[in-house]
Amino acid sequence: MNNGERKEKPMQVLLVEDSPGDVRLTREAFQQTNPAMRLHVAADGVEAMAFLRQEDGKEDAPRPDLILLDLNMPKWMGARSWPTSRLTKI
Repeated sequence: MNNGERKEKPMQVLLVEDSPGDVRLTREAFQQTNPAMRLHVAADGVEAMAFLRQEDGKEDAPRPDLILLDLNMPKWMGARSWPTSRLTKI
C-alpha cells in the first residue's frame, strides 16, 4: 500500500434465490458493475441460515455485507420469517 492507500475488502453479498435464471441475471449484473463483489448463493431459507450461522459445510462462509432475499422462497416464508430470523442469534 503506497501513499496511505487502503486496500478495501470486496463486498460480500448473499443472494437467497431459488430461480437459476434470477441467480444468473444477478451474477451478470454484479460482474458488470463491480467484479470485485463476491456473490454467494443460497437456494432456500435453510441453506441461507446455514450460511449465516456458518454451519453444515459453510463454516468458512463470510459475514455478508448485503443480503438479497427472494420473498417467495421454499423452506422459508419470505418476509414473514425474516423479522423473526433477525431476532435469533446468528
